[in-house]
Amino acid sequence: MERNDYNPEMRADVKLAHCIGLLELCSVARGVEVADAVLWQARIELLFATPVHPGKYVLLFTGSVDDVRAGVRRGAEIAGSDLVDQLMIPQIHEQVVPILKRNGGRIKGELDAIGLIETTTVASAIVAADIALKTATVDLIDLRIANGLGGKSFLTLTGEVSDVRSSIAAGARSAQEKGLLAREVVIARPHPDLVHHL
Repeated sequence: MERNDYNPEMRADVKLAHCIGLLELCSVARGVEVADAVLWQARIELLFATPVHPGKYVLLFTGSVDDVRAGVRRGAEIAGSDLVDQLMIPQIHEQVVPILKRNGGRIKGELDAIGLIETTTVASAIVAADIALKTATVDLIDLRIANGLGGKSFLTLTGEVSDVRSSIAAGARSAQEKGLLAREVVIARPHPDLVHHL
């Protein structure tokens, strides 16, 4: 597996807790200010804090539930009108963070189904991935955030057709409720040649 050049590089020296928080801003300068405020507010560790396309700033951090909650609250307060989206997930699904660290790699064999959710923010894609994975027995193939996508994000998952359908529906609903869903797709029995490009 190779490093996913589209996603910000995560710090390898940080031990991931079960809880994550993310703040997404439309200003790089305000993003750096928010990252500093969050670090002073709570005992959290930044997994990354970096500019992403198109001129946004995203910080992803981990820690205890109380510390992450305090960090998200303080960060949103400082961000004000520059806040694009935010999330706090107390029990992140085990497949989400590792897939952000690498490309999905090449998939071998035929797939029963694939599903994709495309969102307009980083936070909404991560939330959708977490919800989709917790809804049914599916595997996350890819999760790309912001860079090279004009600020949009998307996730791809696979499993049995019925599981993929229910997972995609649940994940997409979370983004749609906030007006952040760009598109959702489920493909039953994808062409074998398509698998090489996922």
